[in-house]
Amino acid sequence: MPPIAIFNLLAFVALFGLLFQLRRRGMSLSRRVLAGLLLGIAYGCYLQLAFGAGSEAVDATLEWTNAAANGYVNLLRLIIMPLVLVMMIAAVLKVREIRSLGQIGGSIVGLLIGTTVIAALIGIAMASLFGLNAGELALGPMEMARAEVLESRQGSVAELSFPQLLVSFVSSNIFLDLTGARDTSIIAVVIFGLLLGIAALLVCEEDEAQGPRIRGFLDSAQAVIMKLVHIVMALTPYGVLALMTRVVATSDGAAIVTLIAFVVASYLAIALMFGVHAVIIALAGTNSRDYFRKVWPVLTFAFVTRSSAATIPLTIRAQIEELRVPPPIANIAASFGATIGQNGCAGIYPAMLAVMVAPTMGVEIDLGFIVSLVVIVAIGSFGIAGVGGGATNAALVVLPAMGFPVTVAALLISIEPLIDMARTALNVNGAITSGMITSRFLGQRAEAGEAPQSLANN
Repeated sequence: MPPIAIFNLLAFVALFGLLFQLRRRGMSLSRRVLAGLLLGIAYGCYLQLAFGAGSEAVDATLEWTNAAANGYVNLLRLIIMPLVLVMMIAAVLKVREIRSLGQIGGSIVGLLIGTTVIAALIGIAMASLFGLNAGELALGPMEMARAEVLESRQGSVAELSFPQLLVSFVSSNIFLDLTGARDTSIIAVVIFGLLLGIAALLVCEEDEAQGPRIRGFLDSAQAVIMKLVHIVMALTPYGVLALMTRVVATSDGAAIVTLIAFVVASYLAIALMFGVHAVIIALAGTNSRDYFRKVWPVLTFAFVTRSSAATIPLTIRAQIEELRVPPPIANIAASFGATIGQNGCAGIYPAMLAVMVAPTMGVEIDLGFIVSLVVIVAIGSFGIAGVGGGATNAALVVLPAMGFPVTVAALLISIEPLIDMARTALNVNGAITSGMITSRFLGQRAEAGEAPQSLANN
């Protein structure tokens, strides 16, 4: 290892020590996450400016900082499936009537799809306002290689019909889906948890002696899982520092400048959609500023990891502990929001790409075009993987359905990570918003005894 890389790592460890001291002084988790974000940006800029992306010193440094970043993300991914399964079963047992589960699921899915339609309209408006045109983008060697990969993936993704997609939500091997092997594994585990919870609820009703034992076991399992989430959550500032270091140190500044119009248009569209969420939250009787203060750590983590799925444990915790959303609603909203109706990846992004491609295909952007595009976006938003690259999957569904080539997605490969961070934060906020609004709509709030102690001051 080069001596300068050793120096860089010592500086990185010192930043970890600084975050630890902030915790000892009683700084709140949200402020420590912000501190980790800012320190990661500063440290990443230092690596970028002092050595340059791809240099030996940067690569040697990132090899170790990435160990911290990837280790943290893996910890969260490790507990996703156990958390979803246990919370779903326990949640069903707390629902007095099984039919209310249908109301919860219907409300959440409706909100997710409805906000995705709004996001698509905003994406169309921003792409038109900025006059974005795919014909003006250059196709270099890296983009050509990416285009070939996308063309090979197009058939398997785009040819999946809506009925086939619905079938994929039902697991044929729950042990396989517990490993997250499929894009729709999370929804499959949710459905299995619902069925298992309903079965447990019926057993409790039929055999009074079994009821206390079943509920006691699941309460204990839920408490252990949430304590595990708390432990991992306490590591968030350190994970954000390491993740942000990687993002900044490896960014391609030249590519960002070249495609600055698309970057600006995308971020404006995402900001407008956050504004839509704020209006919906305000209409539900909640202070928007207070809401965003409470969910800030979750959105920050989603931003730096680019993974809605990895953020599920934090999304559930924030809803239950900070927003007082009942566990059944919180779990369904977080799980569905990771794969259905993602406002950023499945709404804004494919809509913008379609508008960019339309002029090159001689297609006029009129009312008929907009209506057909929005309908396809809404249908295609089901089952989009909640991991990095989910937006590309959405594009592979929407563009062929509109009769357009998928090459435009490859043209944006160099700036994709930069925009995907904000899109993922928007996806997660859409899931949290759907859970909170459903809770208010159905007149349900978590009881004081249901929510584990908050980590706000941990």
